Amino acid sequence: MPSRLIIGTQWGDEGKGKITDLLAQDADMVVRFQGGNNAGHTIVIGEKTFKLHLVPSGILRQNVISVIGNGLVIDPEVLLKELSGLKELGVKTGKLAISDRAHVILPYHKVIDGLEEESKGALAAGTTRRGIGPCYADKASRFGVRFCDMVDPAELERKLSAAYPAKKAYIEALGGTLDVSLKDMLANYIEYGRKLAPHVCDTSVLINDALDNGKNVLFEGAQGVHLDIDHGIYPHNTSSATITGGCCTGAGVAPARINKVIGVVKAYTSRVGTGPFPTELHDATGERIGTVGKEFGTTTGRKRRVGWLDLVMLRYSTRLCGLNSIVLTKADVLCGLPEVKICTHYMHSGSELHDFPASMRALERCEPVYHTLEGWPEMSPEAWAKCRKGGRDALPESLAAYVNFIEANLGIPVEILSHGPGREENVNLH
Repeated sequence: MPSRLIIGTQWGDEGKGKITDLLAQDADMVVRFQGGNNAGHTIVIGEKTFKLHLVPSGILRQNVISVIGNGLVIDPEVLLKELSGLKELGVKTGKLAISDRAHVILPYHKVIDGLEEESKGALAAGTTRRGIGPCYADKASRFGVRFCDMVDPAELERKLSAAYPAKKAYIEALGGTLDVSLKDMLANYIEYGRKLAPHVCDTSVLINDALDNGKNVLFEGAQGVHLDIDHGIYPHNTSSATITGGCCTGAGVAPARINKVIGVVKAYTSRVGTGPFPTELHDATGERIGTVGKEFGTTTGRKRRVGWLDLVMLRYSTRLCGLNSIVLTKADVLCGLPEVKICTHYMHSGSELHDFPASMRALERCEPVYHTLEGWPEMSPEAWAKCRKGGRDALPESLAAYVNFIEANLGIPVEILSHGPGREENVNLH
């Protein structure tokens, strides 16, 4: 089976974790390639709910090797707690590999994250304040600490001894305080390195060897296309490359090694944080969708903003990522609405706009233009079971029309329709 890449097509929170777990049933390896513990994937299996932040969603499949790629920035304390929590839930975590080139989040990154966010005012990105951005900034300025350093106490001491005074001075210049001493930081991170060392390796070699041997590798993205550092709604985005190209750099694989790109699309749009949101709903329908959809961030717990599906966003994602197919999630949340809307284009300064703008000032002034479709009815578990058995032909006519409209406008098929959090709650449409 070819290697596959799962990409979030909106602002994250599309349900990628569930879909990765679903497709991992026939995978040998699952690789996450970007982000940090600012991401969150919720997976429901039976009566258990798993909330993952750094560990790939394939960890819940016993025979899968789970890989944390070089493109991530990792808080080792958070990772160790996550692994401990998974073990308490009966998950075996021995088949976890961590890239020796992944960067390490340090205490000063988290302090700087909060101070800089406060100083930005209206330009604040709405970060999770977990040190993600400052860690990526150190990576770009070649002042970072990598996992290969953390598992080498002498090299870790050399690097922290150089970085600590500069970071402490910067924090104090911003009016903050770095409460941990260099001695204590070094001791803590040497211990983290000792505990995680058995998992640390050159994961690019591991992944490419698997591909060379015909193994099924599944690449898992975090966040979404419109939070990409280059192509997202800058500066209200994340600090890593969330698109298909980010997989190549963040996992250490060549573009030709990715055989299929699957875009995960929520049946409506949601996001946390600040920034323009053309289809955002501020009415009772929006409240209903947010309540029924339980739209609260896995990582932050923050209430998500919600709105109608936006084809301008999705066309952009399709082009940037070379999507081959779509998984449409949370179709059940829209059940019972008399009508549903899909944004086909924007109006800006009296002109039609079909492509997503770079300027946030322009995006703020965009008015969505909608195509209205008939809603589909509330559906019982038995009705959904009938759809799972019968596939596309068993869908309510109005839901099928919704799917068909998306396919016709994007030019790619919807292969799976997800209608709940459970592993089994999926309708195969191909």
